[in-house]
Amino acid sequence: MKQKTGRITRGLSLFIPLIIFSLSSCVTVGPDYTAPEMDAPDKWQAVSNENISTDKYDKSLSEWWKNFDDPILTGLINRAVTNNLSIKQAAVRLNQARIRRGISEADKYPSVTSSASARKSRTSNNSSKNYQAGLDSSWEIDLFGQIKRTLEAYDADIESAEDSLNDTLISLVAEVALNYVNLRLYQSELENTAASLKLREETFEIVSWRYEAGLVTELDLKSSESTLEQTRSQVPALQSSIDQAQNNIAVLLGCNPGTLKEELSPVKDVPALQDTTVKTGIPADILRQRPDLRKAERDLAAQTARIGVAKADLYPKITLSGSIGISAVNTGGLFESDNITRSIGPSISWPVFNYGSLKKNVEIQKAETEQLLLTYKSLVLNAFNEVENAISSCFYEQLKREPLEKAVKASERSLEIARMQYSSGIIDFQSLLENERSLLSLQNQLIQSKGQITINYINLYKALGGGWTSLSTDI
Repeated sequence: MKQKTGRITRGLSLFIPLIIFSLSSCVTVGPDYTAPEMDAPDKWQAVSNENISTDKYDKSLSEWWKNFDDPILTGLINRAVTNNLSIKQAAVRLNQARIRRGISEADKYPSVTSSASARKSRTSNNSSKNYQAGLDSSWEIDLFGQIKRTLEAYDADIESAEDSLNDTLISLVAEVALNYVNLRLYQSELENTAASLKLREETFEIVSWRYEAGLVTELDLKSSESTLEQTRSQVPALQSSIDQAQNNIAVLLGCNPGTLKEELSPVKDVPALQDTTVKTGIPADILRQRPDLRKAERDLAAQTARIGVAKADLYPKITLSGSIGISAVNTGGLFESDNITRSIGPSISWPVFNYGSLKKNVEIQKAETEQLLLTYKSLVLNAFNEVENAISSCFYEQLKREPLEKAVKASERSLEIARMQYSSGIIDFQSLLENERSLLSLQNQLIQSKGQITINYINLYKALGGGWTSLSTDI
């Protein structure tokens, strides 16, 4: 027994220096990741609006929907963040990424397996029994940094999944807000159509009275009736659009379509910014603010690490393994030292015969890394473009609103005069009809412009990457 113990001790004394040498001489193959540098402009070219500020982001961006001071909108967004199924799916994907990283972490440490068996065999002459138990251990030395690079990749994957969740938050908040604005727009248009319908019903009564008095021809009567019914036909389409907007919001909140109909049916004004000053920061800020760009950069980092994982496959792998076992013909023999077997030693494997395919895999990983780099650069350019366009849209839509308001007031007065002149027989019906059409068109344009201003600001907040920093901690 002492002799066996001595041999094992001497064996360990030979392998311990090998282990120390292997660990001290470990190298990490593959490129070390550095974030790509982007040539970001110094300022936004479209900043000509006094309501757009290049000051650093603040809380007004992280909770931008509160700038509209609409409790219903705020409540809908909070419910959507809690119940939306896309958010829950993104959270599950993040948890999966963390689990995968945990599994890979275990590769850094030795693995140990145990076994035990009891067998009984019988022949025509005799029978025998055999009892066995043992422990096996193995440890792959990370000689060329494959495990290290794998963990780097999984760490980046986790961060990518986190940013994917945050990007989903941004899209969700914006979608709820946009559908809510559309709902209020349709309701305002329906109210305007109802007012126009009442006006044209009054006009039809006037034309009918003048026709019965023989003052106008049947052409005027039918033209008035046609215009009246055309206006009436717009009501169902608007009601359908209202239903669709309500259903869209319900689904975003994780509810069945139609469940919010009673809650959202009361007519409300289109929400408008209480403070129209938006702090956009400088273009370089969105590289850190927008989760979709952060995700693309993390995907690039993960893929860069996988080049190292692929390169490590080209080199030999050293595994230290050891085992201890007991074999006896009865249970009592399991405790006798003479029945114990031990072994310890290294093993080396080197993929010599498939070296070519492994080298090709390295080239594939490099090509995929280059593709992700180009994808990242493309996303950054598109992000700059989205912000520039959103700022420009906010500015010019506001310029459009003031003349529209003046045009509506002038058209209302023009129609008032035209109705009096038609009743007096000074102008024909076509002149009156043209004034009515002009007023309805201008009123709808003004309603749509007010809504579009809000929509443009929502798109600007989304393009800037607003709406996740205050919500992601609650997921």
